[in-house]
Amino acid sequence: MSHSRTLLRALPRSTRRAFTTTRPAFVNVGDAIPNIQLVEGSPGNKVNLANELKGKGIVIGVPAAFSPACSASHIPGYLNSPSLKSAGQVFVVSVNDAFVMKAWGATLDPTNKSGIRFLGDPDAKFTEALDLSFESASIFGNNRSKRYALVVEGGKVKEAHVEPDNTGVDVSAADKVLK
Repeated sequence: MSHSRTLLRALPRSTRRAFTTTRPAFVNVGDAIPNIQLVEGSPGNKVNLANELKGKGIVIGVPAAFSPACSASHIPGYLNSPSLKSAGQVFVVSVNDAFVMKAWGATLDPTNKSGIRFLGDPDAKFTEALDLSFESASIFGNNRSKRYALVVEGGKVKEAHVEPDNTGVDVSAADKVLK
């Protein structure tokens, strides 16, 4: 028997079970915003939320631009909220390309009165770094982002509102996040 197995057997069972290599379920309060490039408006216009969110802000993640729940209730809830102005910088992120996000933003907020910025995460690296992707190829053609809203202060997650069913609009809705 190996030396490590002998040591492990010497530990009480409750201690042995405490060791795990499983990653956390998803982003946690206190985590730093990932230092990963997103795109805004065109593929060449790179945006790094780790640099942008030095103060107060919100990152809203959605499964897909132009999808019914995203376009009809989730993002309009933020656009129409009187509390939006006190939220700091607000970004909507989706596993879509820059052109799709630009068009979607122009559809939802044609004059950009809200100041919300729409960013693409075309290769899902930002979403995966937050551990907020889910298997959705049968619906969207590739893996997508869970629906979420992260309240950020000083580059760190202050509150994480992640939908337990990945796509519903409940805990990440504007009335629950913008207090």
